[in-house]
Amino acid sequence: MDAAEVVRVIDWLDERAVVYQVNGGWAVDALHGSQTRSHRDLDVFMDSTSVDALIEWLSGRRYFVVEDWRPIRVELRAGDWAVGIHPMVVDSVGDGVQQGFGDDTFDHRASKRTVGVIGGRSVIVACAERLGELRRGYELRPEDHHDLDVFRRLAADRS
Repeated sequence: MDAAEVVRVIDWLDERAVVYQVNGGWAVDALHGSQTRSHRDLDVFMDSTSVDALIEWLSGRRYFVVEDWRPIRVELRAGDWAVGIHPMVVDSVGDGVQQGFGDDTFDHRASKRTVGVIGGRSVIVACAERLGELRRGYELRPEDHHDLDVFRRLAADRS
């Protein structure tokens, strides 16, 4: 997934004033301000009322659904590109609740969002603290270790 395609997706969301946040590796790189590794996909947590419209738009760009676990997650692919859509029920202040498996839910508070940069464009991302929280509860992959190293370097640069 390249930065130009990420920006296209974000442009679509912004043009429709959809509440969203980029998570995952692209969010880490957005906080860093430049790409630090290759990315398999874009993880976007977004207002559930706009998910079907985004899927339709992506389908017009030759993406197709490869996993559909709605309301938890849906993944679309186009060649080597993938978009992981994570629907959130968004309230009037922009806080989102994402459904998990079973009775699990995940809160994505507006106060835990910030602005990062991907491909020279400002994007809404989960803050570093929240991105760190989202890397708990599963066995870390090499890319997760890389992302945590980026966080440590960013924290050291700020101190």
